[in-house]
Amino acid sequence: MPYTIENWKQRIASRSDLTGHLIHLTRPKNINGKEFSSIEVLMKIIQEQCLIGSSTKSGLICGSRKAVCFQDTPLYQLSQNIYSEQEYRSKNPQAKVRYVGAGLMFPKPYIYRQGGRPVIYDNTEDAKNYLPSHELWRVVRLELSDDTNIIDWTHEREWRIPDDFKFEINQTIVILPNTNAYKNFITLCRSINHINILNEIRGIVTLNAVFF
Repeated sequence: MPYTIENWKQRIASRSDLTGHLIHLTRPKNINGKEFSSIEVLMKIIQEQCLIGSSTKSGLICGSRKAVCFQDTPLYQLSQNIYSEQEYRSKNPQAKVRYVGAGLMFPKPYIYRQGGRPVIYDNTEDAKNYLPSHELWRVVRLELSDDTNIIDWTHEREWRIPDDFKFEINQTIVILPNTNAYKNFITLCRSINHINILNEIRGIVTLNAVFF
C-alpha cells in the first residue's frame, strides 16, 4: 500500500540498516597524463556538476551503455565497505583502487527521479535472456555456485543511473575521509571564484567521525 514521503522518512529513521540517501565515491585518477587526488577529482566533479558514467572497460558495466554507480548504504556501513577495500588492497597491492572515502551523497528520491534504479544481482548470461540490451547497465554479476570463485558485491546495495549524471550542487552532501581532507577541501573551495561551493552544497560529512 502506498504511503507518504513523511511515512517513508519515519520508517528509515527507525531502522539502522536503511538510508534515504545514495552515495557515489570517487578515487585518485590520471587525467590526460596528470595525476589528481581524490579530493581534486571531487572538486572537478562539483564544478562541472556532472558524474561521468563508467563503461564495460572502466567500471565493469554490462552492455554498451554507460552508468554511474551509487551505494545504498548507511554511513557506518559505507565506512566498513571502504575499510574492507583498504584491507584488501593492503594484502593485494596490485589490486585496482575501486573507491576511497571521498564522494557525493544525494537524496534517494532525487536519484530515482533522474532515472536511477537498484541494480539486478544475477548471473550475467542469465540476465541477458530476460533484459533488453539497453537495460543491461543494471546488471551486476553474482556467482555463488562455485566455492572457489565467489563473486558477490551485494553488500554495496548498488544503484545506477544510465549514461552520465548531471546534477544540481544544492542536492549534494560532500563525503570526505578525515579532518585533513576536510581542510584541504575547504581551502580548494575558497580558491574558486566563479562559484561558492560551500554556500551551495547541503553539508559535509567526515567518515572518520562516523567510523572511529
